[in-house]
Amino acid sequence: MKKKYLALASICAGTLFLAACGNLGSSGTTDSVSQATQQSTKGYQTTGQTDDSDYQGVIENGRYLTSKARGVGIIQNSENMLNLKSFENGLTTLSKEQFPTKDYIFREGQLLSKATVTDWLGRKSKDNPTGLNPEDNGEKDADKRNPIYVQQIEEQDYMQEKDGKLTLAGITIGIGMNRKDYYQKEEYGAMYTTDISKEKMVEEGKKAAAEVLKRVRKLDGASDVPIMICMYEQAPNDSLVGGSFYAYSVTDSGDTLGKWKDTDLRSSVLPATATSSAINDNDESSFEAFKNKTQSFFPNLAGVTARAKYKDKTLQELHVNITTQFYSETEIRSFTQFVAKMAKTYLPGGIPIDITIKGSDGTVQAFLARETGNSSFYTHVFAE
Repeated sequence: MKKKYLALASICAGTLFLAACGNLGSSGTTDSVSQATQQSTKGYQTTGQTDDSDYQGVIENGRYLTSKARGVGIIQNSENMLNLKSFENGLTTLSKEQFPTKDYIFREGQLLSKATVTDWLGRKSKDNPTGLNPEDNGEKDADKRNPIYVQQIEEQDYMQEKDGKLTLAGITIGIGMNRKDYYQKEEYGAMYTTDISKEKMVEEGKKAAAEVLKRVRKLDGASDVPIMICMYEQAPNDSLVGGSFYAYSVTDSGDTLGKWKDTDLRSSVLPATATSSAINDNDESSFEAFKNKTQSFFPNLAGVTARAKYKDKTLQELHVNITTQFYSETEIRSFTQFVAKMAKTYLPGGIPIDITIKGSDGTVQAFLARETGNSSFYTHVFAE
């Protein structure tokens, strides 16, 4: 949840009340700067940590190293940007099981270039022999054409210190797979969809993973480090939540995939809809009580929804979004106070929860958050 506080701090930077946010994570920030400064004497810098459950990041030549190919697939062929966030967050979460935060430092992917990932995500052809997707068979009908199965690929590097230098010690590769492939029969024409069965998605995913592993092994520094490959099912474009990882494989050495393991990770939208059923009925009931109570006291609400993340059908975290039609600061403050009270009363305990309150124009009006182990919510109203 401290990530949420840092995100909140960045939002505050764009307001006239920056000073009001200055106390957020201040002790963690101080420690981070000190730690990064100390480590610079070893020949490298890190971002430091605000929480030992998160990775330190790598700073090189005074700048944070960004990914060379972040978001290539999503930008090309998907309107659901929640897929990108869910993909990246889930990939890091899974990596923590293989590469613990106390032993490894995180580096954005530096081995796979944007051009390489773009080619891999393309169709296989004479001009693009490295394409992981099947060649275009010329068909336009949804049931006859060869769909795009592999939608996105992302690399994450995990580093360790050796002789005062950071050395690549592990790699995680995420592969996003389509259940729905969106396409046009003609440029600027209507959008059509090819549905892909779960079984076919898994089959094609295993083929792609095996090929990606062989290719990554040939890259500089990747020949003898553990490689974790995680498979992700993309959410449809109209989904209110991102997709989820469904399996992963770890290979310590060599270019043969290890045994596949299920992740039991799922995302759900609350309240449940016709296309998204509740994963846990108790969580659904709790959220409905929170929603109904909130709307009964403050009827000028355009919507109350949430994105819930589960593991083994157990709720892990909850992200609530409330859209209001309030314009008065006093209304927003009173509403924020009431939401904090209702959230404490009705929403599940023992998990991290954040609540974002926005106006109908999308402007963030208030933010509430509770960390694991806390009973009360931190609140902040963005004044003008």
